[in-house]
Amino acid sequence: MDTSPATAAAMAKVAGVRLRSVEFRRERERTWRELDGLVEKVEKRGIESLTAAELSRLPALYRATVSSLSVARSISLDRNVAEYLEGLAARAYFCVYGPKRRLRETIADFLLVRFPATVRKLKWHVGASAAVVILGAIAGLALTLDDPSYFGSFVSADLAGGRGPEASTEDLRAVLYDEGTPVAALTAFATFLFQHNSKVGMLCFALGFAAGLPAFVLLLSTGLMLGAFGGLYQGRGLGLEFWAWVLPHGVTEILAVILCGGAGFAVAESLVFPGRRGRLENLAARGRDAGLVVIGAVGLFFIAGLIEGLFRQLVHDVALRYAVVLVTSVAWAAYFGLAGRKGGAGPSP
Repeated sequence: MDTSPATAAAMAKVAGVRLRSVEFRRERERTWRELDGLVEKVEKRGIESLTAAELSRLPALYRATVSSLSVARSISLDRNVAEYLEGLAARAYFCVYGPKRRLRETIADFLLVRFPATVRKLKWHVGASAAVVILGAIAGLALTLDDPSYFGSFVSADLAGGRGPEASTEDLRAVLYDEGTPVAALTAFATFLFQHNSKVGMLCFALGFAAGLPAFVLLLSTGLMLGAFGGLYQGRGLGLEFWAWVLPHGVTEILAVILCGGAGFAVAESLVFPGRRGRLENLAARGRDAGLVVIGAVGLFFIAGLIEGLFRQLVHDVALRYAVVLVTSVAWAAYFGLAGRKGGAGPSP
């Protein structure tokens, strides 16, 4: 065994560090355990589970633990102690400074209060967006009924998918009653539709930064395309079946596009007509509202994709399809008209 002075000094130093670590932990461990218990309680049952006394103790215990961590690092105490304090301090930080509501409460507040209230707040922008789509649909329907050759002007070949004036009536009818498609394929189709339609909606929103004119064109072209399809099928005596095929998902999908267009128009207004506030300040205020609407619209795209990719392909009864149209229309009208009225008026302007 090495008994040299250097070895003895090293062993004495290690023993001294261990002694300091034990004393340091003994003096402060009660504080750490108390904080650990409060943090665990918050993590399991939320901040509202703490009593008034515990709420007042939480910041003091957090500061004491951070101070202990600082000391432990400065004097190079036991690594295990330092790692424990780092983890405890991080968990306590979110309890002291983080959101005071659980995730499900935040989501519920967004869905039941903030989203519908913000849509009502932007009702004129959303109404303008809806008017553009509806006028486009009426124009596309009338022009295609008068001259089917207009169909190619409003619908690109890849979106038409072989449906056009040159297609036979039986081919057009077969699309409306597509049977025998595997459920897995329908699920993949629903995922594709969700991604595609979300991109269209996001583009409507993003184009608001260009004074809203490109968004106007995109909304108008969406309406023209819808009307062109309606005119094509109605000209073959399949109008009733076509709208029963497209509207179960179309009510939700077109509503989502309209909401994104309304958000884009709101952004455009903040840039073109800033009012008394500067453009950047006005854009920041409107941008928060518009962003909330777009986030909610993505959820609508998801619902529409499920209906389009699954329900529409599996259910072929016209009456049942129209029943879904009625239910979804009433449900969305009630949701955006009534939800959140007692919870506030949405983000401040």
